[in-house]
Amino acid sequence: MDSTSGIPSDTAAILSASLEGILYGFSILMFIGTIWALTYNHRMQDVNRPITIVATLLLILSTVHIVVNIIRVQDGLVKYRDTFPGGPVAFFGDVTQRTYVIKHALYILQTLLADGVVIYRCYVVWQRVWVIILPSMLWCSVAVTGVSAVYSFSQVSRNPTDIFTTVVADWITAFIVSTLATNLLSSGLLAYRIWMIERSVSTVRTTKGSLVPIVRVLVDAAVLYSVALFTRLICFIYNNNGQEVLADMVMPIISIAFYMVLVRIAVNEKTRSYPLIVPREANAEQGNSQQYPMTPMSIHISQFTHNDGTSACETGKGDRSSTREGEPVKGAPFNV
Repeated sequence: MDSTSGIPSDTAAILSASLEGILYGFSILMFIGTIWALTYNHRMQDVNRPITIVATLLLILSTVHIVVNIIRVQDGLVKYRDTFPGGPVAFFGDVTQRTYVIKHALYILQTLLADGVVIYRCYVVWQRVWVIILPSMLWCSVAVTGVSAVYSFSQVSRNPTDIFTTVVADWITAFIVSTLATNLLSSGLLAYRIWMIERSVSTVRTTKGSLVPIVRVLVDAAVLYSVALFTRLICFIYNNNGQEVLADMVMPIISIAFYMVLVRIAVNEKTRSYPLIVPREANAEQGNSQQYPMTPMSIHISQFTHNDGTSACETGKGDRSSTREGEPVKGAPFNV
């Protein structure tokens, strides 16, 4: 008995391919903007190669995923329309189909890559290992539940056309929850740390520039990704085929959220005059500067000479018979 609700599986497949295609086109534009931001007015040796590689990998995974999804739609609606038992509805509901397994494997890889980058950013900004212990454990949970879910797809033998009643349902639920928790925790730690740095340097900054736009875009990206995951989780709990639509939409959403942050950081680097990552030594110096605030100070240096019993005030002279140094300077907090 089919326990699914909402839209039929074939309708969900067509809708997911269409919406994914729209978001994929937008992610390509964001990728072009990201590469431009990373390479514009930069020498090749100054380009951030790891981030460039990650951005390219996200695009490759998204591209392969949408290609597989299009092939799956073509197989279900054209190739096996009249030969598959139960028709297109049964075909798209069969979790053992090769295209279904492949596209979800790509989704797992995309998720692990994006979450791993966010956790690495947390470590770079915090410079403390203990901060990323819990996010790393959640990342491992994402990997275990995701791989187990994909493996279970290919091994389902009882009622494979109903994903909500198979053993894989528990793995999928655990995977979505782990991913959601990892994203919220890592993004929250990252945004909080950058906000703390901004609040510290704002007291000693002498030039224009702010990290607040980066905090905002981090929050926006996290909210965008989290809303998609949470909505999919609700649909999955209520056995709604809409979760398949959201699962395919999450692929380009991950790329878009990643590119949003990169473009914002690149733009912010062109306007700020202090580093994004403040080392521990800098934090100590900032603490000292807060204890002894910087104030405008005017210093006048005068040298008094005495020649043949006559006093005179001179500045910058060469030969002198006697010089008195160390006189207190009016208006200065220390002796010159």
